[in-house]
Amino acid sequence: MLRWGSKEGKRKTCWVAWDDMTKSKYAGGLGFRDIEMFNLALLARQAWRVMQEPNSFSTRILKAVYYPEGDFLDAEAGSNPSRVWRAIVEGKGVLAQGIIRRIGTGESTRIWDMNWLPRDGMMRPLCCTSDNPPQMVGDLIDSTSARWNMQLLKRFFTPLDIEAIANIPFCTDGKEDFWAWQYEWTGVFSVRSAYRMLVQRKEVNTAWLESKAGRSDTISVRKEWTNLWRVKVPSKVRMFLWRLAHQSIPTGEVRCRRNMAPNSSCSFCGAEDSWRHALLECNMARCFWTLEKAG
Repeated sequence: MLRWGSKEGKRKTCWVAWDDMTKSKYAGGLGFRDIEMFNLALLARQAWRVMQEPNSFSTRILKAVYYPEGDFLDAEAGSNPSRVWRAIVEGKGVLAQGIIRRIGTGESTRIWDMNWLPRDGMMRPLCCTSDNPPQMVGDLIDSTSARWNMQLLKRFFTPLDIEAIANIPFCTDGKEDFWAWQYEWTGVFSVRSAYRMLVQRKEVNTAWLESKAGRSDTISVRKEWTNLWRVKVPSKVRMFLWRLAHQSIPTGEVRCRRNMAPNSSCSFCGAEDSWRHALLECNMARCFWTLEKAG
């Protein structure tokens, strides 16, 4: 039951959009990999290795050539980059969306231009609410009590940011701040979680641009698809139900809407040919169900 391909040089009809098929099964798709997204996740893994292994031979070469005086995360492609460096920079852009600073002393983490707030989406403070704000996370820590300085937080941060900051645990052994991957509980980057992050962000952005359903409706839709895939019927029947839900069964109504037929009438009885008509109301369908019951 392929949705693409060709026969004798002629392309087959694509009944379901590729973007829909690359969604997870519980979001209405079939779970196919989006090759572009997966490739970006693989490139992000290479960028993670460069960041985590600064003393490796390959990283030292890249640093000497492309960012001799700067930091890897601030490095740019430059005017004449190699293919390897161009790919790593592209992966770095993906990596920057998911890395977060784990706070130790707070002395090496900049407040306003580094990810350090453990939450989905914006991992930096939303805005500053007063003039002359502190610049380093360490400035927000009361060294005598090893707690957050709540007076400073209330002065310079919004309530949402204060809540996120207050939930960050302290490291009392004087450990330095370090980078971690937000989407794995171990803090170690994985291609799987990076791919999932990219797909989810693409879906959110698409829904926002197309003014689609909000979060509560998304949860109900996910539940509906979950129920469909858990139906205890042969897999080909579940696939048929999936196609039916996507309105990809080639009824007269669908073919007419796609300009594949001059009208939407049923070829057997001449009535309006919808999925309900084709499966339940058409004389041919009724004969089939009658024979099925009799058998």
